[in-house]
Amino acid sequence: MNRLDRITAILIQLQSKKIVKAQEIADRFKISLRTVYRDVKSLEEAGVPILGETGIGYSIMDGYRLPPVMFTREEAMAFLTAEKLVEKFTDTSTMNSHQSAMYKVRAVLRSSEKDMLENIDDHIAVLRKNGPFQMEPVNNTLQIILKSISEKKIVHIHYSAFGAKEKTVRNIEPVGIFYSTGYWHTIAFCQLRNGYRDFRTDRIHHIKTTDQSFDATHPSLKTYLEQLAEKQQLEEVVINVKKDVARYLNESKYYYGFVSEKPAQDNIQMTFLTPSFDLFIRWYLMFADAAEIIQPRSLYNLLKEHIAKISKIL
Repeated sequence: MNRLDRITAILIQLQSKKIVKAQEIADRFKISLRTVYRDVKSLEEAGVPILGETGIGYSIMDGYRLPPVMFTREEAMAFLTAEKLVEKFTDTSTMNSHQSAMYKVRAVLRSSEKDMLENIDDHIAVLRKNGPFQMEPVNNTLQIILKSISEKKIVHIHYSAFGAKEKTVRNIEPVGIFYSTGYWHTIAFCQLRNGYRDFRTDRIHHIKTTDQSFDATHPSLKTYLEQLAEKQQLEEVVINVKKDVARYLNESKYYYGFVSEKPAQDNIQMTFLTPSFDLFIRWYLMFADAAEIIQPRSLYNLLKEHIAKISKIL
C-alpha cells in the first residue's frame, strides 16, 4: 500500500470510532508509531480537524465527514461475499439491514464495479442444511439481543433446553452473542437459574425486550469465555490418522478440541484438548480402523469398553 492510500485509510479508520489509539493504527498497517505520527500530521496539514491527546488517542472534531469514497474491486467482491453469508447465517432483521447497507455501497461504486457484481452474483453461493434460528416466525433474535445489551434491558424468552420436553419461560440479561458449531448463541444471566447460561438461538421460540432495566455489571463476552475456558479441565489427546482418512476430518475435528497437526510418516499426527474422553472416543470410533492413539494410552481401555458394548448389541 502506498502512502497516499494508507493516509486515506487512516482517515477512514479515525472516523470509524470515537477515539483511535496510535498503536491501533500502527498494528493495522504494520508501521511504526513514528510513521503514524507523521501520517496524522499530514492529515492535519491538509485541513482535517484531528484532536489528539497523549496517552488517550486521536479523534476527529464532531461534524467532519469524509466525502463518499470509491471502493476497490476486491472490496466490492468482499461485500458481495459477506452478503451471501449474512443471508444464510443471520436472522431476517439483520439480513434486511445488511441488504439496505449494500444498496448504499452499490450506489457509490463505479459503473464497472456495478457490472462486475451483477455478473459474479450468480457465481457465489452459501449452502447450509440446518437453520441457526427457530423455524417459527422469530426473525429478529440477534437484533433484540444486541439492542438489549446496548440499553441494558431484560429480555423475555420461551426456551427449550437440550433434552427438556417442555419449554421454560425466562427473563435473561444478555452479555453477548457468538457463532459456533453451526448455531448462534447468547451468553446471558438467567434470572430463573440465578447464573450465567448459554442459550442457543434455534431453541428460542419467543423473544421480546421488556421495559425493565438491569443494573448488574456483567463481564464482557470475551472475559466470560476466557474464564469459562480456564474452568474447564481440558485433557490432551494425540492420535495418528492415515493421510487418506485425515482429509475427511477437516470439519468435524474442530468440534472435538482440535489444536494442531503435523506429518508423521504416512500419517497425520493430530493434537486435541478435550473436556470429555468419552465424547472424544465416540467420535474416534468412526475412523478407529485407520488411526492410532498415541496418548494417553488409557484411552485404549475406554475404546475397548465401547467396542464391547457395541458387540453385545450386535
